[in-house]
Amino acid sequence: MKVYLSGEIHTDWREQIIDGAKGLDVSFSAPVTDHAASDDCGVAILGPEGDKFWHDRKGAQMNAIRTRKGIEDADIVVVRFGDQYKQWNAAFDAGYAAALGKSLVILHGPDHAHALKEVDAAALAVAREPAQVVQILKYVLTGSLPS
Repeated sequence: MKVYLSGEIHTDWREQIIDGAKGLDVSFSAPVTDHAASDDCGVAILGPEGDKFWHDRKGAQMNAIRTRKGIEDADIVVVRFGDQYKQWNAAFDAGYAAALGKSLVILHGPDHAHALKEVDAAALAVAREPAQVVQILKYVLTGSLPS
């Protein structure tokens, strides 16, 4: 099973899921989580821009190629909304995955429940902790419940 891990890049939630899923027949992909590399990929590859708007746009478009490919190839898309930053890209990723009919799992704390109610409604599961995502993957692959 292919799982795309999208969203917040400032905590270790991806590593928690990947570590927890060891032994399962799962492969993971994700956006570039090195913030500087993600921001600067467009100008590093296509050349510098004098205006920050165009600098950011080149990077966003380059990252969109990777993100779209990852979501399209995935069987399950997990989208994490973190506590500290506004993740507009995560909202786009969730909508894109839902529009493609992907199995969508949303991951966020209780403080975002109201703000993300429409995003949550598009998901097949809404988890609060990475360990719950691991349990979802185990259940989907093996049919076993947590002990």
